[in-house]
Amino acid sequence: MIDTPTVDWLALSPTIALLAAAGVALLSALLAGWMRKSVAGIAALLGFVGAAVCAGVVFDESSTPEVLLEGTMVRDQLAALAQLVLGVTGAVVVLASWSERRRENHAEYYALLATAGAGMVFFVGADNLMTLFLGLEWFSLCLYILVAIDSERETSLEAGLKYLIVGGFGSSVLLFGSALVYGATSELSFPAIAAADASNDAFLYAGLAMILAGLAFKVSAAPFHMWTPDVYQGSPTSITGFMAAATKTAAFVVTLRVLVTAFPAQEDLWTVTVAVLAAISLVWGNLGALAQRDLKRILAYSSISHAGFMLMAIAAFSDRGAEALLYYLIPYSAMSVGAFAVVAARERELNAPVTLDSLAGMGWERPYYGVALWIFMLGMAGFPLTGGMFGKLFVFSAAYDAGDWWLVLLGVAATAVSLGYYLNVVRWLYMRSGAELRLAPAGGSPPRDPALGIAISASVVVTVGSFFVVQPILDVASDAAGSLPF
Repeated sequence: MIDTPTVDWLALSPTIALLAAAGVALLSALLAGWMRKSVAGIAALLGFVGAAVCAGVVFDESSTPEVLLEGTMVRDQLAALAQLVLGVTGAVVVLASWSERRRENHAEYYALLATAGAGMVFFVGADNLMTLFLGLEWFSLCLYILVAIDSERETSLEAGLKYLIVGGFGSSVLLFGSALVYGATSELSFPAIAAADASNDAFLYAGLAMILAGLAFKVSAAPFHMWTPDVYQGSPTSITGFMAAATKTAAFVVTLRVLVTAFPAQEDLWTVTVAVLAAISLVWGNLGALAQRDLKRILAYSSISHAGFMLMAIAAFSDRGAEALLYYLIPYSAMSVGAFAVVAARERELNAPVTLDSLAGMGWERPYYGVALWIFMLGMAGFPLTGGMFGKLFVFSAAYDAGDWWLVLLGVAATAVSLGYYLNVVRWLYMRSGAELRLAPAGGSPPRDPALGIAISASVVVTVGSFFVVQPILDVASDAAGSLPF
């Protein structure tokens, strides 16, 4: 008799839902044009919604963490909350990309999007170095193709090539670091690595540094951010929004899990390293954004800055820091997807890249999109009545409690600097008119796009709603953070 491991199908249900959706979307390539797009899009949408629902059930049923599949995965509320955020984010991205003009690759696009989502929901439940790398490559390979999927655009192909090269290098660094950790501890499981007697092993420290560097590539933390502005600018805008929100959610949750679960004995080393990465990201992201004119590049540098805020929460190495990170990811994901959805709407209207100049008068021409964009900008800046305010407040509180007062001061200064480009976007929406700059929409009023409107509305609701229902969200984040051994 072969001794096979017991499979927890409930824990795998979010991944299975998305893989099933990807299969249906791919099979729809055999259908006629309009049916191909409709079937593939609906399948992907239902897959992400189904994954979110399954993740909610897993969260409710996982009060105590359970190790699955011979220690390769874990079912806990931390992974379930991340899967819930990823499912909702993916569903909004499907709606935002519904009216994108593609020729024949709608089925492949939605299949790859659902497969990338499946890789991410698998990734956040990784409990050893093998599944960590497997999940990382799973969704990364899909994203490399999605970035370059608009093959008729040179900028998309260029972005895909850059992302492939730099992302492959980052994955190689993480894999080499994992090999060093395994060589030092003879263990793959995160808890087993923590229990191994290798606290003074040089291979362990080198491996930890390389794993942290590999994950820093994925979260766009400076100085590992070099791919971010060009890839964000050249990618299809809906994919840029997906990367800015979903990739960061998955990578930050796994970074938190790996450092807290596998390397608690090396706390003195990695907390300082993460704090330094946070400081560099805050400085570089905000100063870089001030010099940009293309809106997607502004948002790319903004994402680097926000990576600094989230790294502050991880550097705190406390349950309060974990709660702050998990809360922060919710409004940040909504603001990122929503902002790029508005950019997509303007791109479709002008049939050109969106710069600050091309935003001129949009607040008057397209009032709803204009109001939505300034809500997202104010939320990213941390203004009241948006979840961004509480996100930064909780991060600052966790960092101060951990003794990183200098990081709090730097974060406050970075927030002040960020007003220079966030409020400048709002200024261009309302303070200049398209007529003054002789900018007019190409082809008159844009076609009606109900799916995009729903995506933007959902993002606005979460951005503002997370300010008014902060305690329930924080309670859920607290439950999820309790899955980690602080």
